[in-house]
Amino acid sequence: MPTEEIRVCGTVQGVGFRPTVYRLAKACGLHGDVCNDGQGVLIRVSGSEEAITKFVARLQTECPPLAKINQITRIICERELKFDNFVISTSVSNAIKTEITPDAATCPQCQQEIFDPFSRFYRYPFTNCTHCGPRLSIIRAIPYDRCNTSMSAFAMCSECAKEYHDVENHRFHAQPVACYACGPTAWLERADGKSVTASMFSMLDDVDAVCTLLQKGEIVAIKGLGGIHLACDATQETAVQKLRQRKRRYHKPFALMARDIEIIEEYCTVNAKEKELLTSPAAPIVLLQATGKKVVAPSIASGQNTLGFMLPYTPLHHLILRRMNRPIVLTSGNLADEPQCIDNDEAREKLGTIADYFLFHNREIINRLDDSVVRVIGDKVQTIRHARGYAPAPISLPPGFKNVPQILAMGSELKNTFCLLREGEAILSQHLGDLENGAAFNAYQDTLNLYLNLFEHQPEIIAIDKHAEYLSSKLGKELADTNQIKIHQIQHHHAHIAACMAENGIPLDSPPVLGIALDGLGYGDDGTLWGGEFLLADYRKFQRLATFKPVVMIGGEQAIYQPWRNTYAQLIAANLWNDCQQQYNDLEIVKFLNKKPLKLLNQLMEKGINSPPASSVGRLFDAVAAAIGIYRDECSYEGQAAIAMEAIVDVSSLNNHKETPKYPFNFIFSDSIYCIDPRPMWQALLDDLQQQIPEPVMAAKFHKGLANAIVEMVKHLCQENLINQVVLTGGVFQNCILLEQVTKGLQTLGIKVLTHSLVPANDGGLSLGQAVIAAAQLIHEY
Repeated sequence: MPTEEIRVCGTVQGVGFRPTVYRLAKACGLHGDVCNDGQGVLIRVSGSEEAITKFVARLQTECPPLAKINQITRIICERELKFDNFVISTSVSNAIKTEITPDAATCPQCQQEIFDPFSRFYRYPFTNCTHCGPRLSIIRAIPYDRCNTSMSAFAMCSECAKEYHDVENHRFHAQPVACYACGPTAWLERADGKSVTASMFSMLDDVDAVCTLLQKGEIVAIKGLGGIHLACDATQETAVQKLRQRKRRYHKPFALMARDIEIIEEYCTVNAKEKELLTSPAAPIVLLQATGKKVVAPSIASGQNTLGFMLPYTPLHHLILRRMNRPIVLTSGNLADEPQCIDNDEAREKLGTIADYFLFHNREIINRLDDSVVRVIGDKVQTIRHARGYAPAPISLPPGFKNVPQILAMGSELKNTFCLLREGEAILSQHLGDLENGAAFNAYQDTLNLYLNLFEHQPEIIAIDKHAEYLSSKLGKELADTNQIKIHQIQHHHAHIAACMAENGIPLDSPPVLGIALDGLGYGDDGTLWGGEFLLADYRKFQRLATFKPVVMIGGEQAIYQPWRNTYAQLIAANLWNDCQQQYNDLEIVKFLNKKPLKLLNQLMEKGINSPPASSVGRLFDAVAAAIGIYRDECSYEGQAAIAMEAIVDVSSLNNHKETPKYPFNFIFSDSIYCIDPRPMWQALLDDLQQQIPEPVMAAKFHKGLANAIVEMVKHLCQENLINQVVLTGGVFQNCILLEQVTKGLQTLGIKVLTHSLVPANDGGLSLGQAVIAAAQLIHEY
């Protein structure tokens, strides 16, 4: 009887793949075995050729919900193997080539069990099965078996072991399976150290008591799946403000969690695609349009017209929210800009002055995971933060990248991720934050070491950003020097474009695209700061065809947090400041600027002291927002003014089928490069300010005018360079109005537009671009 060895590669461990193989093999009348190993799943079967072929076909069509098959390889064994039945064999440790599954939200069957009084999992906050529960957050090593996770501390009871070994049970070979008798436990503590019991609140248990505490306006730190969160009632302004002040997060929007879709729909509109995302195994935060039918506390997301909602994704969260008929804040348990706490003692130390209570548990979190953030623009998903639920699922690379050596890309300074490249796929880490914070940089190094060990990744090349002062670049150089590894320095905006090309499947040897990369700033090839670039690019090289007129950032980094500095610099660059003093001296922005130390600022600009020129579109947005009165004086995070300006845009004016007014931009050609000059836009904006045009209309005219300028520049460059494919990337294109306007304008011209979906358009996707560029350059060298 024929015997075959079948190798299955992909996301096939920790997802119920071996039980599926077992059931299908039995159904097809096959004998043999199946095991996990470092390359994925190995199946050995004996049976008729017809039965084996039918088995492989069913394996593909009946793949478990969390699994993803990348490749199935069949090899006929020369010698017949003797099997009396089909069995699941012990895992084998060898070279690591398999994938690690992202953490998955509680499945419907487990949800039903935790609310069923007759189930042994009734109200058990760590209920999980083959199709849901912790994965990356608890894993120490491959293969994904209990002994290699933080669940190794909990020996299975006889009941759990029985379900674990029962092929008909949905917990068959679920590594984190546990119950009240043998698994992790949760308990409530007061932050002041005094004793507390659930009986104080006449509640069912400590988890249920959290709901009452939140309803009373308390702040509770909740240890969840990939980290500790801070929670409060999202409808109580006093509680929200208390949380903001204690956490020192004064303006950034807070994420919200609600018990079900029906509660979310009381506050936001939810379309079919958004509902699909909310209820998916990834269960990300989804940015939704606020309706105003019911409102949360005003300071949840001031200056924005969207709210970030997620549904409960663990039994713990489902149980807390069972009696909660309104949303709660669920934000990272940390001080502003620091990494999220994952350890109980660390939380007591760092969050003791923020939280009133702690809900802890005793299952160790191995890998810190923030919540992912996504948004639907048009009918396409845009990832804003790549984290829980998505990392570390691999991204299949386009044709041409199959046989490249292992590469490590270090990412950027802000919104950092790193990327491992191997055998035609990229593994993008979870969001690791801004590395300028010391604790965040330490966490970045810890996570990098964990990934390198998990995947036994031994890079032959390290790719870094060209900015020499990025901590990720410095660390990359140290690793390269220590291990005598070749290093590739990758230009920031080229990496943005390459990341978008890679996730859209553009083959390695494709002709160049026109990439438009708009962001805050990145180090340019000419030693200046770029941020508004039109690059003719493939994976190996690029040519800068056009840019936005460079304008100085007065005070350097201070210009990011004080938008008025950009307004003044733009008016000086446009030679309009004298007009402001004479013709527009009654405007609020001019009066405001005249109170600043302009003589000193002029000296800084004239002498080039801490005032680098930058072609940044991000700073242009800040300048316009400040001019019309939005966060003029100060911002607490980058892009705050620009986001607030997007929120007030008069969309009805923008989408009017008649000719919509738009601010004009000039096009100039200087030093062998085209340049978009905003001078006429500023002239028109000053006139509108003088005529007291409403802010929403001015915001609409700016968006429309900027989009039109980009489209016109692309039209010219595409004709001149015979290009018909354009990439839109960079953090500025997270502005959905600008993205939609530019996309619509280019598609009208018959130009194919590529945008981001799998990886962020912001610097969170940069490491993928760095990795594929380094790979392409290496292939070119050989």
